[in-house]
Amino acid sequence: MALVEVIDVTKSYRKGDQEITPLDGVHLEVEREEFVSLMGASGSGKSTLLNLLAGIDRPNAGRLIVNGTEIQELSRTRLAHWRAVNVGYIFQMHNLIPVLSAYENVELPLLLLPMSRAERRTRVETALEAVGLMDRADHYPRQLSGGQEQRVGIARAIVANPTIVVADEPTGDLDAETSQQILGLLRRLNEELGTTLIMVTHDPKAAAMAGRRLRLEKGMLVEPAAANLAVAEDSAES
Repeated sequence: MALVEVIDVTKSYRKGDQEITPLDGVHLEVEREEFVSLMGASGSGKSTLLNLLAGIDRPNAGRLIVNGTEIQELSRTRLAHWRAVNVGYIFQMHNLIPVLSAYENVELPLLLLPMSRAERRTRVETALEAVGLMDRADHYPRQLSGGQEQRVGIARAIVANPTIVVADEPTGDLDAETSQQILGLLRRLNEELGTTLIMVTHDPKAAAMAGRRLRLEKGMLVEPAAANLAVAEDSAES
């Protein structure tokens, strides 16, 4: 059985007098230790799907199964606990708390879990080492570059050893060189630590870092042919 199963999932909402359906009967399977990228036009439902997988939102119909748990069936309290244990979220804008150090920002998700201070310290130091920022543990976000802030965000996402890590445009606010560094780090986390990654991106070059590339079109997931992907990449370069 796949680690992640999205079965006939539909999500719609109202915008004024219109009903918007970004996801319409979507099916997706993600295996353990896979790195999957999701592309699509603005408003195609990429972030919507990510938020459903992370347990932040609920579908109107269908089933979401992560590591054997049907998350759409969980109560709000149980869902919050499930999310703390199973999901790491990497945001485009870092979402670090300015008054907390890098160490404290990474430690934050662990405060929701039954864990000793010594175990928290070990987890935080391991995560900061993984992203190459142990020497910046005492620095505050204002003392870090954009790329360093994003690495702190990645450390925070992996510190609890979650079942899946989801990333919403993780390089969208970074320059080209820093973006490549962050993407390289994500690929190393996947290949060396076996982190299961699902990444939303608008950038074909970023999508190409993943082992499997998908595209959302008209509420449905498609796997683009290599030729179509090459055309998209050529267009991005021109």
